[in-house]
Amino acid sequence: MKLDVDEFISWKHKSITLLGMSGVGKTFLSTLLRKNDWFHYSGDYRIGTRYLNEAILDNIKLQAMQVPFLRDLLRSDSIYIENNITVDHLKPVSTYLGKLGNVEKGGLPLKEYKKRQAQHRQAEIAAMLDVPDFIGKAQSIYGFNHFINDAGGSVCELEDDSVMKLLAEHTLILYIKASKADEEMLIERAKTAPKPMYYRPDFLDKLLAEYMQENNQPYASMIDPDSFVLWSFPKLFYSRIPRYDAIAKKYGYSVSTEELFQVKTETDFVELVAEAIRRNKD
Repeated sequence: MKLDVDEFISWKHKSITLLGMSGVGKTFLSTLLRKNDWFHYSGDYRIGTRYLNEAILDNIKLQAMQVPFLRDLLRSDSIYIENNITVDHLKPVSTYLGKLGNVEKGGLPLKEYKKRQAQHRQAEIAAMLDVPDFIGKAQSIYGFNHFINDAGGSVCELEDDSVMKLLAEHTLILYIKASKADEEMLIERAKTAPKPMYYRPDFLDKLLAEYMQENNQPYASMIDPDSFVLWSFPKLFYSRIPRYDAIAKKYGYSVSTEELFQVKTETDFVELVAEAIRRNKD
């Protein structure tokens, strides 16, 4: 939603959606605020515990069934498997999303990979559509005054404008834009620890065709999973910037990572948002 500074400052129950690349500080900020009467809604946590929970567990069980000792225990209901997902530990979600490529190197076949990508997209849409209900729950059930929606880094890839319209109707949208120095840092970090990523379908097909041609690999099953992530991440990263810029321009406001990292208290954050609103009015 669009507000002026006075409206924002006097807003009794502030509700804000944080957008930006993974690593720009959304969860850092949400963790700080949840100590100060803000309900922390994590999109990725909701995805993992609600919309992909069964698929994640089935995948874990499938792996466990390859071990005779565990297979016998599972088949006899002697043990059970559960996710231990928290807002600070979301590895089961990224592990399920997986990486494309050679199965012997931990990759997924193209068909299975695309299926999981589609599942993640639908789960992320559903998790964002749940935000208005959780704003109400945060106040009526848990007694929090304010609400922070820590959205996943791939929200800009959903290509479903109804999601952004709904978020803009119920929350103030704040895009955390990486500075040039932080862009380089995030890309370098990805090189040391390649993580599974979500790609919109047409962009994935384009990247895949380019990678296979450059590396003379006629089949996706030949791709080294980590190498593909390392090669594609900068391209994915820079493709998302104009998408986030467009969302912020249409629906919300922007701040830089340099500004965000100066935030030490709730008061600092409120003033940062107020400044973003002032800039938008100028």
